[in-house]
Amino acid sequence: MVDLFAKIYKDKGPLGKWASQAEGYFVFPKLEGEISNRMKFQGKEVITWSVNDYLGLANHPEVRKVDAEAGKKYGSAYPMGARMMSGHTELHEQLQNELAEFVKKDAAYLLNFGYQGMVSTIDALVGKDDVIVYDVDAHACIIDGVRLHLGKRFTYKHNDVESIEKNLKRAEKIAEQTGGGILLISEGVFGMRGEQGRLKEIVALKEKYNFRLFVDDAHGFGTLGKTGAGAGEEQGVQDDIDVYFATFAKSMASTGAFIAADQEIIDYLKYNLRSQMFAKSLQMQLVVGALKRLDMLRSMPELKDKLWENVNALQSGLKERGFDIGTTQSCVTPVYLKGTVPEAMALVRDLRENHGVFCSIVVYPVIPKGLILLRMIPTALHTMEDIDITLKAFSAIRERLESGLYKRMSSGVSETLGA
Repeated sequence: MVDLFAKIYKDKGPLGKWASQAEGYFVFPKLEGEISNRMKFQGKEVITWSVNDYLGLANHPEVRKVDAEAGKKYGSAYPMGARMMSGHTELHEQLQNELAEFVKKDAAYLLNFGYQGMVSTIDALVGKDDVIVYDVDAHACIIDGVRLHLGKRFTYKHNDVESIEKNLKRAEKIAEQTGGGILLISEGVFGMRGEQGRLKEIVALKEKYNFRLFVDDAHGFGTLGKTGAGAGEEQGVQDDIDVYFATFAKSMASTGAFIAADQEIIDYLKYNLRSQMFAKSLQMQLVVGALKRLDMLRSMPELKDKLWENVNALQSGLKERGFDIGTTQSCVTPVYLKGTVPEAMALVRDLRENHGVFCSIVVYPVIPKGLILLRMIPTALHTMEDIDITLKAFSAIRERLESGLYKRMSSGVSETLGA
């Protein structure tokens, strides 16, 4: 027998091993000031491309006013207790009804947090005789939900319809033996690559296979579709999504989430979601704030229009300069470069210190070795000046990366980075 912590002392994990070099700057950075297109990082103003405030609602004066008034009226504790016991109110019901109408579903149910809500929903929907089929690039909350499943589960190649069908065939064979059903899980928008899930093609497979479709649309809600109802609306298949999930942490610039489906399914889930049955209800300040935000999504389409004006300007500008932004079909804007983790650190430091551009850096094990992913989230608050400065900065850092400057720096060769 060994000490339980022995493995922790020995191995900090693929990301943790970089902690001494990365923490406080590359990971766990401290952005300061009001959430906006420009914030402060280590005392300097930077253009921020790492905040998921798609529609610019986080510090909208109307939103701030409602949040403040709700906080004054209700405090941060009310209602106390879980929904089933003492945490249910008419405003919770009102928000649920308005959300259901917005995403074109019979009913909706509020979740206190998106991550644990997703985990718990998967757990509630399937039993040991059922089979889960899900995208290999699914978000961590989906993966963790699937881990709770005691039955069979299969991953399909990312957004690969042929692989989806192959795994549905495998799932059907298992389900026929166990007497269970099949749950297929996709994302509306994949948060790293920015691609939309192949929802239209997946729905078409319902003609051949008996399965239910569960969609995590955290990045699509509020940004895609004519009304902002998400990827399903964008692809014309919203009615065919059996269980729809979205979070308030992106377009709504808040905390919380919801699921939407037929009334009977929601009635079942609200009595079987362990993360909601045994945890505190979404606090009233957040409920009132979400009602205001949802009203703005419906009544101010110019916010989404401005968002997409910025998205198109940024993405087209990157492509014109020869950058690889993958096959994004959303606001999420990935830029792929070739390099090592140390090179990525030098590159990002150059971006932040000399160009005033702050974006997220993604390296192995999230993406394959030898690649650097710079992930940008355009918002309605960004300006054409922000975009122009960022495009020039990206051209400069690519030139330095390809020249080997960052590699030499990461190898200990003494070189300086001029602006």
